[in-house]
Amino acid sequence: MALASSLKPSSFVLSSHATPQQGRHIRQTVTVTPGGWQAAGGRRLQRCAAEPKKQSDATQTTGTDQPVVEMDIDKEVSKFARSAATTFAPRASGATGKNPAYRGSVLYNVFEVQAWAALVVGGLLSFNIIFPSDQPDIARLLGMWSIWMFTIPSLRARECTDTEKDALNLLFLAVPLLNVALPFVWKSFPFIFSADCVLMAGVYAWKGLIPGLASQAQK
Repeated sequence: MALASSLKPSSFVLSSHATPQQGRHIRQTVTVTPGGWQAAGGRRLQRCAAEPKKQSDATQTTGTDQPVVEMDIDKEVSKFARSAATTFAPRASGATGKNPAYRGSVLYNVFEVQAWAALVVGGLLSFNIIFPSDQPDIARLLGMWSIWMFTIPSLRARECTDTEKDALNLLFLAVPLLNVALPFVWKSFPFIFSADCVLMAGVYAWKGLIPGLASQAQK
């Protein structure tokens, strides 16, 4: 306050020129008071304080939007897989109501055993252990496609959670693409069958359907 009171208005000469007609100099002056300096300094401080706040708000907005975007992508992928699998996968011919292959029923156990038995037999055929042959034949080709033809449809037919249903829908679409693309890399029945097993395990782990991995992810 003492400093402000001691300051006096100051005058500055902005320009000085002479006109031929009048023959005298014209001086333009501007008077600046201490209150003007204080007002200008206050506005500058307000602008400096507002800039970090805007940057922090932008950072918080970016951080909160990223999980929402990831969740939307996962939701859209699951929706597309469910729609495509429902269109191309086998469906019941009659009226559909409650799934008769509910958990604990005989039909549920039949589908469960059929799915994993097809996986084991398909592996033995792909690795040329049963019905061995020196040439690529129908048995080895059937073993390579056993996961897509028998394992996934059997697991989809029984009652399961929505998360497992989404995983099976993704596998129903991804396995054929993998089986068609991998022969361009390596024409090997065991290699393609092993890739299908890895893909199936990876999708189940991604969806949190493997008990050991799901508990570790929650921790």
